[in-house]
Amino acid sequence: MLSQPPPDTRRLLQPLAWLYGIGVDFRNRLYDAHILKQTKYDIPVICVGNITVGGTGKTPHIEYLIELLSTRYNVGVLSRGYKRKTRGYREVTTQSTSSEVGDEPLQIKLKYPQTLVVVDKNRNRAIERMMALPEEKRPDVILMDDGFQHRSIVPSLSILLVDSNRPVYEDHLLPVGNLREPFSGKNRADMVIVTKCDPEMEPIDFRIYSNGLKLFPYQSLYFTSFDYGNLKPVFTQKGNEDEIDLYDLRKKHVLLVAGIASPQPLVEKLEKKTYNLYSLFFPDHHNFGENDIAAIQQKLNEIEDDDKIIVTTEKDAMRFRSIEKKIPDEMKAMLYYIPVSIKFMEKSEKESFNKKIFHHVRNYTTNKRLSQK
Repeated sequence: MLSQPPPDTRRLLQPLAWLYGIGVDFRNRLYDAHILKQTKYDIPVICVGNITVGGTGKTPHIEYLIELLSTRYNVGVLSRGYKRKTRGYREVTTQSTSSEVGDEPLQIKLKYPQTLVVVDKNRNRAIERMMALPEEKRPDVILMDDGFQHRSIVPSLSILLVDSNRPVYEDHLLPVGNLREPFSGKNRADMVIVTKCDPEMEPIDFRIYSNGLKLFPYQSLYFTSFDYGNLKPVFTQKGNEDEIDLYDLRKKHVLLVAGIASPQPLVEKLEKKTYNLYSLFFPDHHNFGENDIAAIQQKLNEIEDDDKIIVTTEKDAMRFRSIEKKIPDEMKAMLYYIPVSIKFMEKSEKESFNKKIFHHVRNYTTNKRLSQK
């Protein structure tokens, strides 16, 4: 779980944060002055990113955009493929492994097999190769995952995600806090989405966050929460073919195993569903090994009840599947993941967001075609 250093350590790290801030600010100024090269493409490129380290819910929001836009357009997804063990440009397939392409790109591909998903650290090269694909495969719009700091590309639309549990306007630059760049970087966003909101968020909380962000009139603000689905087996085998309704967890003993940056919202959700919750956390994007499986087994053995299951996240499930042979069959039968989707806090916000996304893609494409005539 992400946390800030204690006050004494923060004071010692402050000079490093100043130096880091100077470097990031200088780089941004070079891009703003067009000294460093930027490329704008003839295809809509929607960037979904953040200005903090750690999870803000990018993948569920990317998936929301895929479901929204796929009704009218051929959508492509571009990701770096964080922590993969391969290099260069690679198209994700349903046969890929998380070690080859990264857990989040694989999760997206398995959920949306018809969607083109590509990983490449060099985003410019990736977009050019995507645009050079045969017409039937070529995307009409590209969703660029975690590309807010990738300024060599000028996105047609930038969506900035900020975690409601970690107000960016109260945060500090690395290594003192979790900011990748100064708070002023949020000014480059066309839309800002406050994520992981409490479904029972009070009007005063909306106002506090809205005032704290100090957005400009050209920036749209939205609030979303996580919506959790029924548990699904990570490995489908005899004895665990069916989903488990969240309401059926009440009397079960649940071991939560997660390698994500911010597990607290999931913890709070499960605490409302079971009286017996245990947890074992690993670093974000952690690649599980034999020692980890042994630690999970030890934690299971400490739970003195036969009615117990293991719950993990959807992207952790991708990594568990990549080491299937190292996991005992008994543990496989107990291992479930919990799907996550996003939900706009207000119906009117959802309608506004959808309308603006469609309007942007349609107008950007039309204007580009007209300008080329």
